[in-house]
Amino acid sequence: MLSRFMSGPHPAKRRLVAMSSHLGNGPQNGGPTGPAGQTRAKVLTIDSMNPLVKKVEYAVRGPIVARATELEKELEKGVPKPFKQVIKANIGDAHAMGQKPITFLRQVISLCVNPDLLDNESFPADARERARRILQGCKGGSLGSYSDSVGVEVIRKDIAAYIERRDGFPSDPDNIFLSTGASDAIKNCLHLLVAGSGKTRTGIMIPIPQYPLYSAAASQLDAHQVNYYLDEDNNWALDIAELERSVKEAREHCTPRVLCVINPGNPTGQVLSKENVQEIIKFAAREHLFLMADEVYQDNIYADGCAFHSFKKTLMELGPDYAGLELASFHSTSKGYMGECGFRGGYMEVINMDPQVKLQLKKLVSTKLCPPVSGQATMDCVVNPPQPGEPSYESFIKEKTAVLTSLAERAKLVAETFNSIEGVTCNTVQGAMYAFPRIHLPQRAVDKAKSLGQSPDGFYALQLLEQAGICVVPGSGFGQRDGTYHFRTTILPQPDKLKIFMDAFTAFHNKFLKEYAD
Repeated sequence: MLSRFMSGPHPAKRRLVAMSSHLGNGPQNGGPTGPAGQTRAKVLTIDSMNPLVKKVEYAVRGPIVARATELEKELEKGVPKPFKQVIKANIGDAHAMGQKPITFLRQVISLCVNPDLLDNESFPADARERARRILQGCKGGSLGSYSDSVGVEVIRKDIAAYIERRDGFPSDPDNIFLSTGASDAIKNCLHLLVAGSGKTRTGIMIPIPQYPLYSAAASQLDAHQVNYYLDEDNNWALDIAELERSVKEAREHCTPRVLCVINPGNPTGQVLSKENVQEIIKFAAREHLFLMADEVYQDNIYADGCAFHSFKKTLMELGPDYAGLELASFHSTSKGYMGECGFRGGYMEVINMDPQVKLQLKKLVSTKLCPPVSGQATMDCVVNPPQPGEPSYESFIKEKTAVLTSLAERAKLVAETFNSIEGVTCNTVQGAMYAFPRIHLPQRAVDKAKSLGQSPDGFYALQLLEQAGICVVPGSGFGQRDGTYHFRTTILPQPDKLKIFMDAFTAFHNKFLKEYAD
């Protein structure tokens, strides 16, 4: 995907090739030499390496982002540019975009990292109690020790209790697997599901547009990517008829075994209704599919009339006819109101998994020893926050509410502003952290992009970066219907920077339309 929009002679790519040619061989780079000083052939080359790795594409960290970093360094050196700063709106990294950490969460983590502070009464009593409880669950009472491969037991119990409070149904701590962010758990789950060859090879049903982790994992595992398209004309709704079309066509060349759903949506920002979640569960049961529910944005709901409905709760409410459906649900510390991306905290809850398969999953995660224990502690703060009557409760609720209220305001502002610009349409950002506007490009711009070997939205995004200093991800990196062009931007820039972003975008876009007018 990404290679399509950056396959032209981009300056950053030329520099990387030149660097590789200069540094790749020779004694000066530590390479062994043969007779007469000749360099010995490399064992690992681009031709001999694992071909599945070369198929992996991950748009949100691709060449356009690399170019944005170069531009930042050029600005630091005083190189003249038509902008004063680079705004990186390519990835959902809240703290990098200026969001302040939640105080209670950081207090607990600070106490866990430095237990000498546990008796320091400048920290609130509930933060000290949480830290003591976490440390008591750690080997040697230290966050620096390995945990069990599935995670610290007391944290798994807290996660199960959180799920019970959220859904009103029991949760077994033995079904909880802590992970290095939700991404690692998603990949572990897919590892279990991919098998067979030819027409029996696993097909992974992925929403289009999608978060590129799924297509990257499918490529790495040599699985079939089975696309189903979200309905842009209906605010990116998930249509069951489209799922039925997708699975029917896929069975002609592979065996679909897993349905991946992202709710709230990334990059599209839609929130599934309860009725839609019910329909998806019934479809998965009817078609004998394992269901994977990516729910990392469950706290990020903004639009009036929208609410988060967990797949587990909805499944349980459907009763005994669906009681055996296999489901894996995912959550993370990186999103929500927390935005704690760097701690890499996350978990997966599996239900109705074959006990023998669960043993294999435990074996698989044990090869990585354990997820970061600091990330596990961060996850515990998310699922076990201050409660009414505790010292930190009022300040915690105030901070949490402020973050989510501001995000809701920005979600509305971004969509309304895009829709006010000629040649741009944007659906309501109901949830998550992104907008995925459609750009209606003049044919001359499309032709220009193709002449450079770039996708039209990739060409547009690169021009936006070079001329306005705004870094977004082309829609081709997420998938889109043929003949349509989009880009993904976060709604995370703080209000002052968001105004700069929108003003600069509007000026660039109007200039671009004028330059390439048919």
